[in-house]
Amino acid sequence: MTALFKPADNVKISTAWHCLTPLWQGGEAAVQQGLPHTQLAPAWQLLLLGDGSPTRHLQLLTGEPTEVDVIDMSAVGMDLDGAPTQIQAVPGPRLRRQVWLRTASGQRLAYATSWWEASHVDEYLQNRNLPIWASLTRLRTELYRDVQGLYYGHSEALESAFSELGPFWGRHYLFWHHGQPLTLIYEVFSPYLTKYLGATHLESD
Repeated sequence: MTALFKPADNVKISTAWHCLTPLWQGGEAAVQQGLPHTQLAPAWQLLLLGDGSPTRHLQLLTGEPTEVDVIDMSAVGMDLDGAPTQIQAVPGPRLRRQVWLRTASGQRLAYATSWWEASHVDEYLQNRNLPIWASLTRLRTELYRDVQGLYYGHSEALESAFSELGPFWGRHYLFWHHGQPLTLIYEVFSPYLTKYLGATHLESD
């Protein structure tokens, strides 16, 4: 598969992304209603189910800038790429971007995969090493974050990358711009964030 651009030396081209093997998953109904606090604690619900920027939230939590390590920029064409079904809303051919979100001091906090219309990705990600939120904010792009699904599950690759045991919480959502889907994003958060948010679950009475 031919890439649409020449990647930087530190960008690896891969053919796989880190999807959770879910123990539980929920759709739009779970997102809209929220979950019982015994299943997902309130602070974690704000992070996972809210429509704010995760990179901004992570920066506020840690007190450090949220930085990005790009690990993959791959042309996937019209392939559905094992992504959530909402990928079909993003016009093809498509490009997949994978990143680690981390503190400036190097602590990995989250993993994210996003799918973009390949012909427009340069318009919105002018600096590919910036978080998506920072890139779009610089462009004053008006967005609607439409959370579509929630996951709780395992990934050996993410256990290794985070140096944390699963299960992990993740989500996927569409970004809408001017009434059109701009990108589909799949995110998984490290349990390291319990340092700031507390436990992911509350004990039932």
